[in-house]
Amino acid sequence: MTTDRTTTPATGPDETRFALSCDGITKAFQGVRAVNGATFDVPEGLVTALIGPNGAGKTTVVNILSGSMTCDSGTEHIGGTDVTNWPSYRIARLGLMRTFQLSRELGGLTVLENLLVAAPDQAGESMVNVFFRPSAVRRQERENVARALDILETYGLFHLRDNRASDLSGGQKKLLEISRAVMASPKVLLLDEPMAGVNPALIERIGGYILDLKAAGVTVLMIEHNLSVVERICDHVIVLAEGQTLATGKLSDLRENEEVVQAYLGEVIDASTHG
Repeated sequence: MTTDRTTTPATGPDETRFALSCDGITKAFQGVRAVNGATFDVPEGLVTALIGPNGAGKTTVVNILSGSMTCDSGTEHIGGTDVTNWPSYRIARLGLMRTFQLSRELGGLTVLENLLVAAPDQAGESMVNVFFRPSAVRRQERENVARALDILETYGLFHLRDNRASDLSGGQKKLLEISRAVMASPKVLLLDEPMAGVNPALIERIGGYILDLKAAGVTVLMIEHNLSVVERICDHVIVLAEGQTLATGKLSDLRENEEVVQAYLGEVIDASTHG
């Protein structure tokens, strides 16, 4: 059984604070290692991209970091707390939220209700409060509704607040997932391909929302294949290949890294440079 172990917040040699760190993470499926010793740090308060070829282990790493999956070996820290193999609900209580590559909306609920279930620390979850502090429960519920409506307005979903989530388009479901994560007041937000399958105009909007989250102090780690988006909004890049960390840095510097170019970027970088 994993026990809580809190240390001082993680920092690097230049006193960079790391919101999230993993060291030597491995995960095998039927003897095949999808993640093979991944080690990296996510700087606090920045937008970091996790890139790499298909099959590099990116989503598996995010599943492990968010508690959706356990690792076979290695460690994970959120700030200064060792959260290795914690379940997702405990990790969420530390402020780490995530979205999924394929949206996982609560289809039978309305758009507004999808946000309300994500509100943290709800007094109405306690039967004691329901019976003995009903006014406090009602007050918090009103506050949560007001906040949810404000978030839906920000993300362009206010007019759909009473629609069933299952009736949304693919792009709207992407926005709903991000909105629901924001409703949970994240400190660290993991986004699994937030731009995948959406039109260019929505890509621009989502990029702007991510920068707004950064400005609000949220640390973002996002899996992304669109390198023009990575270059435009990401401060830091982590490259995975064959389940290992190949390189880290700014995308402009990684363009000059021969290993990175051969493993992943290659013609994609040339196209983005000359096209």
